[in-house]
Amino acid sequence: MTDAAPVDGEAIEETPDPPPELHGWPVVDSHGQTVVHCNREGYLELLSALKADGYDMCADVCGVDYLAHLSRAIPTPVTPERFEVVVNLVSIATRQRVRVRAQVPESDAVIATLFYLWPGTEAPEREVFDMFGIRFEGHPDLTRILMPEDWEGYPLRKDYAVGRIPVQFKEAPSPR
Repeated sequence: MTDAAPVDGEAIEETPDPPPELHGWPVVDSHGQTVVHCNREGYLELLSALKADGYDMCADVCGVDYLAHLSRAIPTPVTPERFEVVVNLVSIATRQRVRVRAQVPESDAVIATLFYLWPGTEAPEREVFDMFGIRFEGHPDLTRILMPEDWEGYPLRKDYAVGRIPVQFKEAPSPR
């Protein structure tokens, strides 16, 4: 921050410019890619607006567990939460990308599904559910996709106990 010219003998401190916004949410640049931060209440509305802007392809949906980094810097007014759902969108016509980082609280790990905007998100949302336990409200088939149905817990959570899975080998065929 720099000091401006004094007014009535007092220096006025300039405030930094607020971060740019996209559809009302703060935007930052991360290694040359546009990143929009939002909370889960604005998630579906933001993504619907981005689809209307021409982001016609959802490249992926993934989850992040920030258990050890709960106080990380996030642009205001977004509040950091333990979980984050990250969505990468592509506009094929303009060849532009945008990443959306939506905060999801640990106490109620639920966020809206994107299936009805981009049907190809069906499997990635199931993977996030299976590995992190984040539920996608309105998803047509939110069942495990990688782990057995009777598996307990979510293996990519930072507080998931590291264990061993016994490997079962088939008996080698006997020589004839």
